[in-house]
Amino acid sequence: MSRRLVSLTLDTLEDLPRPCRRCVYWELDPVAAERAREAGDPGLEKEAWVSQTLLEWGSCGKLAYVDGMPAGFVMYAPPAYVPRSMAFPTSPVSADAALLTTAHIITTFAGGGLGRMLVQGVARDLTKRGIKAIEAFGDAKFGDAGEGAGGCVAPADYFLSVGFKTVRPHPRFPRLRLELRTALSWKSDVEYALEKLLGSMSPEGLLRPVRPATRSAAG
Repeated sequence: MSRRLVSLTLDTLEDLPRPCRRCVYWELDPVAAERAREAGDPGLEKEAWVSQTLLEWGSCGKLAYVDGMPAGFVMYAPPAYVPRSMAFPTSPVSADAALLTTAHIITTFAGGGLGRMLVQGVARDLTKRGIKAIEAFGDAKFGDAGEGAGGCVAPADYFLSVGFKTVRPHPRFPRLRLELRTALSWKSDVEYALEKLLGSMSPEGLLRPVRPATRSAAG
């Protein structure tokens, strides 16, 4: 089984699940997002946001592929590029952190370590750019009946399972943080064991073991 990580580009954007490809929950403020949905093609706004962020800031997402099939993705950016980031009760994001907005693992591939693989790919990228931490807003009630948030806020359990710590508690939307030096230390701890287990590794990124998350998000 071959697994690899690639950066989000306008080409790989098309490999996001269709609901995520058209979702502008994070990319626009609530009023603008509703207008985009009413206009009928929020996918154009998503593409414009990715294009602008790539041009002005750089890589803003990672996709995981298993045997050539899209299996999951994460997206991230400075809070200033994410209008929705100020709409949470646990805002604002810390000044030294980038915001991981959304994460999704295709159900078929859940529980196989892709969640940690994606987060470590983000950590390597951001460390090279001088950023010290990743923060995220998690949904502590993801999947609960009557508590839907459009699936665009990833479960708090997911972030906790890949090493994030809660820095501002909240019954619904805690803010969580991962110090990048912690994420990068995973390599030395598990690389040898994984090589023996899997036989060969993708040159673009090592897999990392992760306790299977009970739920995944789309957004």
